[in-house]
Amino acid sequence: MGTIRQKVSLEGVRIFAYHGFYAEERVLGTEFIVDVDTELEVFSAGDDELSNTVNYEKLYQIISFEMKIPRKLLETVAHAILDQIRHEFLAVKNIRVVIRKMHPPLGGDVRNSTIEVNYSR
Repeated sequence: MGTIRQKVSLEGVRIFAYHGFYAEERVLGTEFIVDVDTELEVFSAGDDELSNTVNYEKLYQIISFEMKIPRKLLETVAHAILDQIRHEFLAVKNIRVVIRKMHPPLGGDVRNSTIEVNYSR
């Protein structure tokens, strides 16, 4: 018998936040785009209950909460999001968090910078 894996994701979550290494970034803020993927094994594909999956409303709340806390590094924000998801949804086997900082202040035309963290149980 095979394993059924289920993926639940939020893509393109746009949030204005105050992250950045430089003090002015933490004052002025900028737009960020967050993607989160979760994957879990499903043992009962026919149950129509929220408790048998990852609640993407809760995923959004986690992203929103962690993005409100100003930090110097996006890596720190991504790890915080990942840790919250890992502790909230114990059945999740894999987590991927991607954060894009739109128009980073680099002195040139750059669409975004990106960081990504991944976790596997």
